[in-house]
Amino acid sequence: MIINIMLLKLYEKNNNPQDLQQVVDILNDGGLIIYPTDTMYAIGCHGLKERAIERICRIKNIDPRKNNLSIICYDLSSISEYAKVDNNTFKLMKRNLPGPFTFILNGTNKLPKIFRNRKEVGIRMPDNHIIREIARLLDAPIMTTTLPHEADEDLEYMTDPELIDEKFGETVDLVIDGGIGGIEPSTIVSCTEDTPEIVRQGKGRLEEN
Repeated sequence: MIINIMLLKLYEKNNNPQDLQQVVDILNDGGLIIYPTDTMYAIGCHGLKERAIERICRIKNIDPRKNNLSIICYDLSSISEYAKVDNNTFKLMKRNLPGPFTFILNGTNKLPKIFRNRKEVGIRMPDNHIIREIARLLDAPIMTTTLPHEADEDLEYMTDPELIDEKFGETVDLVIDGGIGGIEPSTIVSCTEDTPEIVRQGKGRLEEN
C-alpha cells in the first residue's frame, strides 16, 4: 500500500536515512516520484517495474514503441548492466558523468520488455546527489522523463517544487523538494553508432578529448 506523503524536503547531503528509505519503499511498491536533477525536475519510477513505467507513459502520453525511454543509474558500473558500452563510449561517459547528459545506448536484456521494443535506452547519471543516492539505495535504475507540459505553458512551475506539488501532487505518490530547479534540458548524445552524435544540445557541453 503506497501512502502519499506529498512534499518531502531533501538536501544534497545529511538527509535523514528514514526519509530516503521512505522514497525507496515508494519506488519498490511501484510508486511514482518527482525529483530534482542537475537540469530540470523529472518524474520517475523503479526502472524494472513495467506497470509503473506504463503509468508514466500514460501521464506523459509517450508511446514506448516510438519514444526512447531513459534511466538514471548510480554509477558507471551499473550502467553496463543495462546498456552495451564499448571502450570509447565508456571513456566518453567517464569524462562527462555525472553531468547534464543523456547518452543513448543499445540496451541489454536486463531491461523490461517495454524498453526492448526500441532496443535503445537513454542513460542519465545526473550531477545531483539526492537522486543518485536514491538510485544507490534502490540498487536499481530509475526510469526518468521530464515533467509533462504544454508548449505555451509558463515553465516557472517546473522549477518550483511547491508549484510542482500543486500541479502533480494527486498524480504521483511523492514530490521531492530539492530546491529550485532549472529549465534547460540535458544534452542528448547518441552512442549507438561508431561515432558519438549530439542529437540535442542542452545544458551539457560534451568533452570529447
